[in-house]
Order: sequence, then C-alpha cells, then structure tokens
Amino acid sequence: MRWLAARGAAGDAREVAAPGADIWDCAQGWSRSSWRLIDLCAIWEPGVFLPSAAADGSRASTGVGKSRPNEAEKLSTVRKAHIERHKASRACGLGSREQGLVLRMARQQAPPWVHVALIFFLLSLGGAIEIPMDPSIQNELTQPPTITKQSVKDHIVDPRDNILIECEAKGNPAPSFHWTRNSRFFNIAKDPRVSMRRRSGTLVIDFRSGGRPEEYEGEYQCFARNKFGTALSNRIRLQVSKSPLWPKENLDPVVVQEGAPLTLQCNPPPGLPSPVIFWMSSSMEPITQDKRVSQGHNGDLYFSNVMLQDMQTDYSCNARFHFTHTIQQKNPFTLKVLTNNPYNDSSLRNHPDIYSARGVAERTPSFMYPQGTSSSQMVLRGMDLLLECIASGVPTPDIAWYKKGGDLPSNKAKFENFNKALRITNVSEEDSGEYFCLASNKMGSIRHTISVRVKAAPYWLDEPKNLILAPGEDGRLVCRANGNPKPTVQWMVNGEPLQSAPPNPNREVAGDTIIFRDTQISSRAVYQCNTSNEHGYLLANAFVSVLDVPPRMLSPRNQLIRVILYNRTRLDCPFFGSPIPTLRWFKNGQGSNLDGGNYHVYENGSLEIKMIRKEDQGIYTCVATNILGKAENQVRLEVKDPTRIYRMPEDQVAKRGTTVQLECRVKHDPSLKLTVSWLKDDEPLYIGNRMKKEDDSLTIFGVAERDQGSYTCMASTELDQDLAKAYLTVLADQATPTNRLAALPKGRPDRPRDLELTDLAERSVRLTWIPGDDNNSPITDYVVQFEEDQFQPGVWHDHSKFPGSVNSAVLHLSPYVNYQFRVIAVNEVGSSHPSLPSERYRTSGAPPESNPSDVKGEGTRKNNMEITWTPMNATSAFGPNLRYIVKWRRRETRETWNNVTVWGSRYVVGQTPVYVPYEIRVQAENDFGKGPEPDTVIGYSGEDYPRAAPTEVKIRVLNSTAISLQWNRVYSDTVQGQLREYRAYYWRESSLLKNLWVSQKRQQASFPGDRPRGVVARLFPYSNYKLEMVVVNGRGDGPRSETKEFTTPEGVPSAPRRFRVRQPNLETINLEWDHPEHPNGILIGYTLRYVPFNGTKLGKQMVENFSPNQTKFSVQRADPVSRYRFSLSARTQVGSGEAATEESPAPPNEATPTAAPPTLPPTTVGTTGLVSSTDATALAATSEATTVPIVPTVVPTTVATTIATTTTTTAAATTTTTESPPTTTTGTKIHGTAYTNNQADIATQGWFIGLMCAIALLVLILLIVCFIKRSRGGKYPVREKKDVPLGPEDPKEEDGSFDYSDEDNKPLQGSQTSLDGTIKQQESDDSLVDYGEGGEGQFNEDGSFIGQYTVKKDKEETEGNESSEATSPVNAIYSLA
Repeated sequence: MRWLAARGAAGDAREVAAPGADIWDCAQGWSRSSWRLIDLCAIWEPGVFLPSAAADGSRASTGVGKSRPNEAEKLSTVRKAHIERHKASRACGLGSREQGLVLRMARQQAPPWVHVALIFFLLSLGGAIEIPMDPSIQNELTQPPTITKQSVKDHIVDPRDNILIECEAKGNPAPSFHWTRNSRFFNIAKDPRVSMRRRSGTLVIDFRSGGRPEEYEGEYQCFARNKFGTALSNRIRLQVSKSPLWPKENLDPVVVQEGAPLTLQCNPPPGLPSPVIFWMSSSMEPITQDKRVSQGHNGDLYFSNVMLQDMQTDYSCNARFHFTHTIQQKNPFTLKVLTNNPYNDSSLRNHPDIYSARGVAERTPSFMYPQGTSSSQMVLRGMDLLLECIASGVPTPDIAWYKKGGDLPSNKAKFENFNKALRITNVSEEDSGEYFCLASNKMGSIRHTISVRVKAAPYWLDEPKNLILAPGEDGRLVCRANGNPKPTVQWMVNGEPLQSAPPNPNREVAGDTIIFRDTQISSRAVYQCNTSNEHGYLLANAFVSVLDVPPRMLSPRNQLIRVILYNRTRLDCPFFGSPIPTLRWFKNGQGSNLDGGNYHVYENGSLEIKMIRKEDQGIYTCVATNILGKAENQVRLEVKDPTRIYRMPEDQVAKRGTTVQLECRVKHDPSLKLTVSWLKDDEPLYIGNRMKKEDDSLTIFGVAERDQGSYTCMASTELDQDLAKAYLTVLADQATPTNRLAALPKGRPDRPRDLELTDLAERSVRLTWIPGDDNNSPITDYVVQFEEDQFQPGVWHDHSKFPGSVNSAVLHLSPYVNYQFRVIAVNEVGSSHPSLPSERYRTSGAPPESNPSDVKGEGTRKNNMEITWTPMNATSAFGPNLRYIVKWRRRETRETWNNVTVWGSRYVVGQTPVYVPYEIRVQAENDFGKGPEPDTVIGYSGEDYPRAAPTEVKIRVLNSTAISLQWNRVYSDTVQGQLREYRAYYWRESSLLKNLWVSQKRQQASFPGDRPRGVVARLFPYSNYKLEMVVVNGRGDGPRSETKEFTTPEGVPSAPRRFRVRQPNLETINLEWDHPEHPNGILIGYTLRYVPFNGTKLGKQMVENFSPNQTKFSVQRADPVSRYRFSLSARTQVGSGEAATEESPAPPNEATPTAAPPTLPPTTVGTTGLVSSTDATALAATSEATTVPIVPTVVPTTVATTIATTTTTTAAATTTTTESPPTTTTGTKIHGTAYTNNQADIATQGWFIGLMCAIALLVLILLIVCFIKRSRGGKYPVREKKDVPLGPEDPKEEDGSFDYSDEDNKPLQGSQTSLDGTIKQQESDDSLVDYGEGGEGQFNEDGSFIGQYTVKKDKEETEGNESSEATSPVNAIYSLA
C-alpha cells in the first residue's frame, strides 16, 4: 500500500522509502537492477510493494515482525491490484516482453510467508498526513470535515454574559453545522435568543432582551457535515456559574481554654465552580498563619493550640467566586481564651518555652483532621493528589510524611501548609499505596495512614488519525485507549453507530482497529471512536479520504539561495501528490542523482550540502514523479565569501584627555552590503560629538573615565557577521588638590529624600526626589529600584539608572504591578543608603506582550516528553492568574495541535512514540487575554535503548598498548534516539606469562558521533583481551556485539618494585629489589646505572647488567665521602622499561646544613682533620684558611677510617683513631655552610652535663683555694718557664702545682675533616699558665671557668710576643660556644 505525504522544509519524515538505489524511471521504463523481475512502475507506484526477490530472502521488509497475526489477509487482493494496474505500465514504455514478465510474476502463487509478511507490511504503513496548507491545494482537493475548535467538556459560563458554545470545523466543501441538546435535535431557528455564527458552528445565546441562562443548561453536541462525511464534537455540558449568598447567622463567642485545640468551621455556600476560601479579620486584615494556626484544604481554620494572643482579633471566613469576581464574607468568630496567666506579656512571645512560661500543660499530639488512625482516598491519573494531616498538641507538633515500602517521588512531591499537606502532581499508577503522616513533639508522636487508590479516566495509547489514501490502497484506523477500569470502545461512522451503518465490503472491524482494503472514492467518510469508563470518555474523529493527485510543487519557482562559503545549507523542495511521489535532485541539468558524499537527501525531500564550496554554485533541479505524472522546480545557489575582520582592535591603556583609535578592518564579499557597528560593554554604542566612526576605525577624542570598557566591532552582511573585541582602560590624572574643598575627605552621598509620584499614567509615572549631601564627591548616578507585593514581596529590583544631574525622571511601567520605588545615589566613593520608599502605584492589567523563554521538549522516559520553560516574572505577567497554554503536535504529521493550560513551568506529554520530533508552542495568558503567537520549538520524545549492535568489528593491533577498531555503523532507525557514541567494552582476560594474576575489570573507550573507527589505548602488553561494541544514545547502551578476542605483543616492563639502598658501613652499599609489577613480557635481565656525586660534582657513570633472577647487588665504595645515585630498569626483548631511582644514604659523619649563629663573630681557622700532633703543623701549612662561624660539634667515641683532601693539594692523610676519653670535643671548619653531625647531640646527654658541672665546680674550688693562699701570703708554685706551654711530657709538680694537659698528646675524639679535606691543628693546653696579680677570669654561659692567671710582670713581658696561651680541655669544649 501507499499513503499520502506532503513533504517540505518542515514536512513529513515518515514517508515510505523506495527501494534504495534501484529506482525505476517510469518515464524511461528501465531499472538499474538486473535481478529484480517485478515491474516497480506497476507495483511500487500504485501502492503495492513486494519484498525483494533476493535469493537468500534476507532483504524482506523489516515491518514483518512487528504486525499482529490477526491482520493477515490473502495475497489475492495484492495480485488483483497488480493486474488491474498492469495497463498503467504501458506509460512506463514497457515492451511486450517486459509486460509478459509482469503478468507471469503476478499470476505466480507466492509462498504463505509472503502473504503474511506483505499484509503486515502494508498495514504497518497505515497513516495519514495533513493536506498541505497551500491555498490552491486546499481549495482544489476535497476533504471530509474536521473539528478544529470546540468548547471544553465541562463548560461553565458567567450568567451576566451571553453564552458562547464554540464549534468550528474545516473541510472542502465547507461543512454545515447542527446541534443536539440532551441527545435531541436542537432547533436553533425556533429560539430567537440563539444564533449561529457565520461560517461556523459556534452558538451564541443572547440575553440582552431577557431570559434566564439556567434554562439553557444541558448537554450539547455539534455536528459538522459535508457530502463526504460528518464530524462530531465532544458532548459539552453547559452549566451556569453560581455564587450563592452566605446564610445569615448569629455566632456566639467561642470560649476555649488556653492550650486547647480549636477548629473554626467555614462551611461556604456551594458555588459553581467552588469558591476560593481565605480567612481575614472583620477589618480586612489577613490572619497570620504558621505551624500552629493554619487553614485546611476544606476551608476550616485550625488551631493546634490556642494562645492568649489569639483573642486579639476576630476571624471571618471569606469566599471568592471566580466568574462573578465577588467576595462574600461570613459573620466573624470572636474568641474568648480562658487562661491561668491573664497578663499577655509580649516579651514571652520569644521565650524558648512559652507554654511553660504561661503555665500551659504540655500534651501529646492528636489528629484534628482526618479523624482516627487510617483513611482512604481515590485520585484519578494525571490529577494532583493532596493528602492532609492537621494535629493538635502542646508544643505544636511537627508533621512528617512517608510512604510505606518506598520513598516519596522527589520530582513530583512537595509539601504545603507548613508540612501539613503533601501534594503529588500528575499522579500515575505507581503513586498508589499507603502513605502515613507522623505528628510528633517532645511529649510523643502518633501516625495516620492513608490508603491511596489511583484510578484513570480513558487516555490515548493510539489515537485514530486521518487516513488519506490513493485509490486501491489499503489502510487502517487504530483506536487504543487505556484506563482504570478498562474502557470500552465504540466505533461510529458519520455520527451513527457502525452497526447501523450501510455495509461496506472493503471495511473490516477487528476490535479497536478498522482495516480498509482496496479503497475507492466511495469509501470516504468520517469515523468516530468513543472510548469510555465510569470516570470519563474520549471522542476522536478520523476521516478516510481517497485522493488521486499528480505531483505538485508547493514552493515558489526558481528561488535564489545565497550561502557563505564552507557553511552547511539545505535546499528545500516541498511537494505533494497521491500516490506519494519519489523525488530526485540534479545539478546543472546533469543526469546523475545527487545523494551521498557532500550531498544528503532527507526523507522529506530536502537536499543538504554538508560543506559549501565554490564549485557547488549552480542550478539545482528537484523532480517529483508518480504514476500520474511528474513535476519539477529549480533552485539557484550562489556561494559568497565570508565576512572576516583581518585587523582587530587591540586592548589599550590611555590617559584621560588623550585620543584613542580602535582599528577594525574587514574583508567581505563585494556583492554583499557591509555594515560595521560598534558595541560598548555589549550594548549599542552611541556615537557622540567626541567620537568619529569610519569604515575601518573608531576614534575617541578627549578620553574620559566613562569611556572605559569593552568595545566590540561587529561587521555584518545580510548573510553573516564577524566580531572582535578590545578593552580600553582609562588612567585618571594624579593631580594634587587645587582648592580647599578638593582636599576635604570624601564620603558616600547621603540618601535621597521626599520621593513623590506625579503624572500618573497607564504605563508610566514621574518620580521626583530631593538629592542628599554629596559629601565632597559629586553624585554621578541615581539608581531607581522597585518592589512589587505579588510575586516577590520585599525584594527590590533595579528599574533604571539616571545621571547625577537630574532629580526627576519618567519611569516606564509594566501592567498589573503594584509598584513601590526607592532611589540610591552613587558617587566615586560608593552608594548611599536607599531612600525611604515612595507610595505604591498599581498599573492596570493587559494581555501579556511576551511569552516564556527557554522552551524545551525532552523525554524523561521512552514514552513521554517533558515540556519545560522559564516562567515569566512579575513585570511581564501583565495581569492576574498568569498561566501558559501549551500546544504540541507531531512534527511530521502536521496533525491538529494538542493543547493544555498549565499554571506551573512544566508539562509531561504521555504515551508518545519513541524519539520523534514534536512542534511545541508555549503561550502566556492572563485574565486580560493571551500573549502574542509563540515561536515554534522542536522537541523530542523520550529515547529507548538502541536495538542493534555494531557489526563487522575488526581489530588491528597498533603496538603493545593500543589497537585500532573498525566497525559497520548501525542504521539510524535502530538507534531509537540521538546517537551519542559508539562504545567499546574491553577487559584483560589473562596474561601470556604463566601464574601472573590479572584484573578482569571491564574498561570502556568512547567514540563520540556516528563514526566507523577508533583507537583503544593504554592496554597492557603481552596479554589476552576480549572486546565488545555497543551503540549508546541518551537512554543508555544497546545490545552488545559479538565478542572479539585479541592479543597484545610484548612491551617494556614497569619499574622494579621496592628498590632499596642500604649502607651497612662506609665501604659497602647493598642494593635489593623485587620483580616489576607488570613485566609486560618475558624478562631478560636488569640494567643498573650508578654514578658517584659530591654536591654538584658528578663522577663517571657505571653500568651493570644482571640476569632476570638476580635481585641483589653490592657496591664497594672507593670514595667514602661521595654518595651514589642508582637507576635500575628491567628489560624485555622490546627494550628497557621505566627506571626506579634511589640515592645512597648520607654517610654517618656528613653534616646537615644549618644556619650560622648570628651572635658569634666569624673566626679565621684552618681546615681540621684527624691527624697526629706531629703532622698537624705540616698539614695546617697547606690548608686554606676560611672565615666561618665556629659551631660546636659533639665527637663520637670511635670513628671509622676517613679520607680527607685539601682544597689546594691532592694529598690525603689517613689516620685511625683510638679510644679517647668521652669528654673531648672539637670544632669543625666548614667551607661556606655549617654542618651538624647527624647523630644525637652529646650536649643533651645527662652524663655529659653532670661531668661538665663537676669540672666547673672543681675549677671554682681551686680558684678559691688559690685566692685564700695568696691572701695569707703563701707561695703558689708556678712553672718557671712562663713562655713554654705545658706539654704532655711534663711530670706533675710535687709541690701542689698542677695543670690540665692532654695526656700522651692524643687527638680529640670525634674531630672531623672539613669539606676541603685539610686537618685542623690541635694544640695541648694547660689549665693554668703563669698567673698572678691582675689576672682576669671569665666564665662561659653555664658558669664554667675559662681563662688564665698571669703575673702582671709576666703579662708585660709577653706583650707583643707570640702568645703562650694554652687552651685547657675546658676551653676546648667551650671555645665553640
């Protein structure tokens, strides 16, 4: 079968594609396929398409598996249609031989599977397309009636206005109308009040001459009829709005104990529709509601506990009726609260425990509404579910909501009325179940369970669509609906039950489907499907129209299209015909069809050129052909050069008062008109007297601070534009103040005052204010702000900005906004405080002048589409009750718009096909009218998982860590959504190395877009891998492809693990390591590279190669001073891998850099080492003197062999030291930087401190003894040779004299070599040298005695000579302090 299509720029995309490239040219009578024996001109064109005759049978129609078995029919109808169309094949130019082939093929009995497959394929194509809106086609083609506009099913009217019941329809010829009322014919001519609009079925009931609207209440139905059928409207129930008065009643004061619960019942009079309830005082002040006092959904006012403050006002229930715009007020309630504390101390209101402060007893919660512990509620699908729990108690209970067995639907559930109400919007079946509310305070908690049942009025699964066929074609109408309970389906034709309609042999009813076979002109009619259950009904009209129309072009002829070079463009060729024509494109009259490569022909006939080149310029011809003829149209394409700014403006910094020039040179197509304009801070730039705009530059004379900002050059033609931006920074003059005022301190301005509104108009008002003091800085700007009390009360918004020289301005206002204004002054210091607000001014309402922005249509499930938009704010609402009219329809079908009115910012369209485009419109509406016609936005319904996997997946190994993939792309109809990417899942199955455990965690590689190849990297070498491919759309992954296996070759290994360097002594360094974590192949050995270094000096690099099983190595140090840097890598046949690097530890005697003590002066000393006293002089002569601070260094008892070299010679002295007393220390001279021993500081050891204290005490006692003996005149023996220091060979004096000498002249323990390798000379000291009167004594910081006593005479004799001073052991210790 075939079905009609009108295709254009936004036309149908559901056309039936002809058999690929094997297209028959009916004008030439030939086919490019040698094996196809069926005359496609006689089969395809009339509407019969047999599956391909390929030998393997694999090219049968994909629609076979989707059709239902009960829709099969015999092939005789197809064969009959084929033979009847045989004569038409003569128009194709077939010879007698070809005609014989056609007849033989038609008479052959096809196998049974072909019968079923063909009928399923034909029925699956049943569909309908709107007749194009072209007036010439609309006026020429006949069409049964279609209802285009009707009133809502429940039509409530205002009794003060005339009644209007809408019914409009289209058709050709134009339909006539009649009505029924309460299922009986409504004779309009007999009632003078009732009339029908011209060329419309809309009823107008006029009450200007009297009459009661209630007399016309009832159920109305409109019938639109022409000679091809009758269409029906919905059954419209007309009701007159009612706003009855409140009954008069006298209400006694309500007496209640403080802390007790209270319910004030409203009981409003029944209205139509139900009124809006709100509570106010008799003085029209709104009742403040909170967690304790709130209004229920039924209109009653609930007090969870009454407080004394509640009797300060009365309470009146008010009902607002929508249609009459009236508010009726009930007599007010007066409260009398009995209390134990009659003083209403306002200070207690903020008390943390106001109830105990007022002596109110605390109570556990109890429910005020609903009563009991459980209740049930029924809600219809698609409506809002409102659950309410109001509890009493002291303190006021908190309410929490839960659902048994699951969570609340977060995207649909919201809490209202201080958490006392739970609203779930757009209820569906999964929202049924048990909900419970939990009321709790510190005294306890209670719960109430609500069982929710979701029922459903009928809703469409498959709504019948208009069916337009060519003669002899087959089709079907499907009417599928769902509901709870399951709805029943009733078919009607032209308004009459199908059972009572005349029989039609070409029509067959199969439950919810009507199947048409071999349709003829007489088959035209309008069918109605009525599906209903106890909760409602759905009525749909769908006509069957049979047309036989030759191809026609719908666009203007010989259009000119200009396009920019390298852009993408689309050439449209909308056409129409029945049977649906095939379309081909040609360029410059050439015979080859344009499709493929740089060209792509869409299903609606549009030709897309993916990237325009100069050679694409020319004349393009589209040819539409069917069995009734052909039509063609031409489009001339011109290619233009792009507009480019080749010299852009640059950022500049200028001083105030100078001249600035911003360049902007443009290259463009000379045949296009160029316009160059400038923007400042993204706003159009006003070219004043100080500016000069030329074709290629902008010049600013006398630059001021206000000129600072961004400047954008915008070069545009009628086809494209280019932008370039630069920033201008203006530097202010640094001039000194020239007068006394300029030197005064500057501050922010004072706030403006005395705001006044004058010249009140419908859309504007004049605001005047008195400026405040500028505080020595001129006011530069005034900012006017406004606040409205409807949408965002208390929030201030910027309205406009004015120069600082004005104090009056006209403000342009939006309709239906209750404005309040304030003014802020601005100077260079900052902004003032806002002024006091002005009086309020409300503008009158008007229909919206704009529509909501950011309209989108996206599917959240596979069978829906969520339409969202950004709601309009208060200044664009223009009136009360702002709402949105949401319209949508399938893009390709051009069907009648579906519409719904929404108060929020989203609407979900259900039961949509998978990923189809929709046209969407969202229009704003308020009580004053509708906004402008909205723009059409294209949205898409939800995606489903892809149905196919990539095939022919081929793998090519690139290297040890990467592979190249290539696959066959899937067909677009199997994606079922937007193709996001192809994705490869791969995992490491095993390693080629035995007994090596590997992780089989799945990894993935993504290849965005519709591409046939990609590369997977970062693989492990020498491994077995498995790989699968999938297609990914917005919903998720499709089925997986066949699993592929591949093996990666050897690679280089990773670094050896746990590479350790140990130094057990100064001569040996031990290395240990473990095998690499990832060998990436068969290990053939290890390579060790190491190099000695001392500071920045590097020695010669050495290389060692080891077997793969060796994991240890020892290095004998040739230089104890230097350290070593080691680099170890593993090797495979491919090469060496990543290296592990370590350094040998610092030797025990190597110092760590420290800062020199700032209090000690530098001392010139020689480089010291561990040498004997006899060699010290010789080495000291060759040592280089260095001025550094002396740092105390603790010397260990034993040291290892040390090699020391000087900086001036290459000679080295090696000395082995022996045991020495632990009290000896030495100073180390360090070149440039002081170092400290890395061992523990001996100065912090307890035994050392105690020893030093004992020595100090002993010295002090000796000194005291000396002074005592001297004061008594005793003789203190002194060494006679004053100029000779005490030596270690001198025997101790027997007369009581003593000295402190270093026995055997042993070197001090722990003395260290300096960095330059020289050794410091060590001198032996006596504790007391020639001493006498005038001797000086010194004590160091810890009290130890340092110094010598000399006789005054000796001192004079030794002045100017070489010092004979000897340093005692104590001096040696503290000489470094």
